[in-house]
Amino acid sequence: MPIELTPTRNFYSFDWKTGKIADCDPNFPTTLHAWDGEALDLLQPETAFFGFVQEGEAVIECASGRFTLKPGMYFSANDQVTISGGRGIVIARDRAQGFFMLGGPVEDKGRLKYIDGCTDSLLIPPVRMGDACLNLLYFPPGIDQTPHTHPSDRIGVVFSGRGECVTPEGIIPLEPGVMFRIPFEGNHKFRTFDSEMRVIAYHPDSDFGPQDEDHPMINRTMVDGVSANKIDKIRTA
Repeated sequence: MPIELTPTRNFYSFDWKTGKIADCDPNFPTTLHAWDGEALDLLQPETAFFGFVQEGEAVIECASGRFTLKPGMYFSANDQVTISGGRGIVIARDRAQGFFMLGGPVEDKGRLKYIDGCTDSLLIPPVRMGDACLNLLYFPPGIDQTPHTHPSDRIGVVFSGRGECVTPEGIIPLEPGVMFRIPFEGNHKFRTFDSEMRVIAYHPDSDFGPQDEDHPMINRTMVDGVSANKIDKIRTA
C-alpha cells in the first residue's frame, strides 16, 4: 500500500560528500548516494544501482568487472558496487534488479520530444514495465516550462549549463554539480536564459516498458502472418 505523505518542500539540493545523501520516495524505497574523491563502497542485496559520473575519471568495480568511466558516462549494476576517483552520484532502488550496463558520455541533446521545447533521452530504460529508469533532460536557452508535478520522486544532478528551478517557495539557481531531489507531487518548473542546460534525472518507477505479452521478440514472431502475442496457446505460461 503506497505511503501518502505531503512534501514539506518542492525542491531539495545537497552538498557534495562521499556517502549516503538522502532517503527518497517512500513509495519506491530509494536512497541517494554520492562520491567526491573518496571511494564509495555499496553493499545492498536485492538492490539496483544507477550511477552517473559528474566530474573526473571514475573506476567502478562490480560483479561484472572493473571499468573506467569518463565524465558524462553512466552505469547500472546490482547488489554491490565500489566507485573511486572523480565525483558522481549513485541512486539505489531497493528490492529491484536491473541489467548491468555502461553508457555515454551523454549526447548534447535529448532524442525524444518532452514539454515546452525541452527534449529527453532514456539512458537506462525499464527492464520491465514499472521499473526504474535514468534520463537525460535537455533545456535549450530561453526555456520557461509550464509548472508541473510528478507522481514519484525525481532525483539527479545538473551536468552542464545553467538555469533555475522555480517552486512556490522560491527560485533555486542551477549550475553544474547541483545535486537534487524533487519530492513526488512537488510543484516546480525549470527555466533557462542565455545558456542551455543538461540534467540527469532518475525515476524510481515507470508506466512504460516490456511486458510478458508485449515485447519485441514475441510481437515480431509470426505464425501464418499472426503475431505470437495474439496466440494464447503458444505463449509461455
